[in-house]
Amino acid sequence: MQAYVAIIGPGSGATDSDRAFAREAARRLAGAGMVIVTGGLDGVMGAAAEGCAAAGGTSVGLLPGRDRAAGHPALSVTIATGLGELRNGLVVRSADCVLAVGGSWGTTSELALALRTGVPVVSLHGWPLPDDPGLHLAHDVDDAVAQVEDLVRRTHA
Repeated sequence: MQAYVAIIGPGSGATDSDRAFAREAARRLAGAGMVIVTGGLDGVMGAAAEGCAAAGGTSVGLLPGRDRAAGHPALSVTIATGLGELRNGLVVRSADCVLAVGGSWGTTSELALALRTGVPVVSLHGWPLPDDPGLHLAHDVDDAVAQVEDLVRRTHA
């Protein structure tokens, strides 16, 4: 069974390093055969789609609006949910593991939804959060990718 990894993080507020981390992590995870799921827009989401495309992988963008054309051009599949921020629940529930890169209020809402529903989360350079057994902190992209791969292996064991 193919694993799905949601890569979440800031859109317009993403830093250059957030985008670089997301692009590289997605490239590696897609290269390992994982499907990348995002919120479908720019910033971390767009960088993840670009990294996935560079590896020849499949990325799915779950858009907040009703217009598929609003999705990042590097996405393989765009789904216009029309749900606004409620689509955050779809993003995390469709994934076997979540990789959060950077921090924003939207990212925090996705993290909370993932942790409340038992989806493991790896956080790279995110906002400080309370300790939770489902939250795994990463120090760099290598660490983040290794942790995601390990968590996915455990959920598919």
